[in-house]
Amino acid sequence: MKILFIHQNMPGQYKHLARIMAADPRSEVAFITKGEKADIPGVTRVSYKPSREAHPSTHHYLRFVEGHVLYGQASVRAALSLRQRGFIPDIVCAHTGWGEAMFIKDVFPESALLAYCEFYYRSKGADIGFEPGSDPDVDKMARTRCRNAHMLISMEAMDWGVTPTRWQWQQHPDAFRDRISVIHEGVDTTVCKPNPAAALVLPNGRVLTRDDEVITYVARNLEPYRGFHVFMRSLEEVCRRRPNAQVVIVGGDDVSYGTAPEGAPNWREKMLAEVRIDPNRVHFLGKIPYPQFLTVLQVSRAHVYLTFPFVLSWSMLEAMSTGCLVVGSSTAPVMEAIEDGRNGLLTDFFDPRGVADRLDAVLDHPDHMAGLRAAARRSIVERYDLHSVCIPAQLELIQDVAARRRPAGLGVP
Repeated sequence: MKILFIHQNMPGQYKHLARIMAADPRSEVAFITKGEKADIPGVTRVSYKPSREAHPSTHHYLRFVEGHVLYGQASVRAALSLRQRGFIPDIVCAHTGWGEAMFIKDVFPESALLAYCEFYYRSKGADIGFEPGSDPDVDKMARTRCRNAHMLISMEAMDWGVTPTRWQWQQHPDAFRDRISVIHEGVDTTVCKPNPAAALVLPNGRVLTRDDEVITYVARNLEPYRGFHVFMRSLEEVCRRRPNAQVVIVGGDDVSYGTAPEGAPNWREKMLAEVRIDPNRVHFLGKIPYPQFLTVLQVSRAHVYLTFPFVLSWSMLEAMSTGCLVVGSSTAPVMEAIEDGRNGLLTDFFDPRGVADRLDAVLDHPDHMAGLRAAARRSIVERYDLHSVCIPAQLELIQDVAARRRPAGLGVP
């Protein structure tokens, strides 16, 4: 089978799938991407660069659309170069988020298109307007509708779609849902696993192990969409109540979602100026290599994951797979993976004291919480395991879509 992956930040959600398919001698794999750094053995990478950015004078409803069209145009040029070399895929797997899938069927009309439908924006009921007092006005609602234009074009062209959680599936328009399967990318539970002997060396030289009272928090970037501001406010109470607690925070200072703070260079510095914590016990590691990230999880006694109703982070599932006791927000789609009191603990997103209370419950009763830790890992192995659950489902979906067969059901719940 010839397969083409398209994602502006290679490998993105195709990290495991592209590698596994490239290792199959029966497959020929190509990847169109905006970057020039990533490579996967056995995969032909074709990089593109948009001819320009969206123009500042473009109507603000359409600035996103113009940017997506430019990405789609650049992807077309990369796809044409593959076609000229004789590479015509049986199936194209393309993320809909940046416009790269908009015109790909015009280059490869004979190829099946399996679109990765990650997130469809809604002006109500999801991330927009989630925080109290942030109800969108009509202007923002209109801009949000236009923000979906490239995804609507991509979904109209797709033969089938896939999305990682049932809640993300529900955000998509009714007209497309019966052509979108729910299959997560998967967690490699052979890598993300408990390690009682794990030891984390902090920048100050201190070594933390499972014998220490370690609280962890992880996000790509430290920002309100992932509840960083709420977590930092909870730490005031945590530092006061728990003199032995060590807090390890992983994440950068850029903005992945939402906006930058006013009056501060980043959300970390803004929150450090607002809260009173013990700087000797709260450790900011920044962005770290993946092996060190796993060690952070493996020494954790309590792992905090807070999020707007938005895309579910891989890190939460990886934390559960390593046997972390996750204190999560009672928001979608966290509640798809965590059932309060069964395989983790949930708390209100906007309640810093509630987060601190949940952390107390975990840290005060480590033996009692062992069952929840085991249940957390078991639920990941049963529902999200890369090799036994998700990759087989993804490969079956690819075979069905490439053969123009209608896939059965919605896939993994």
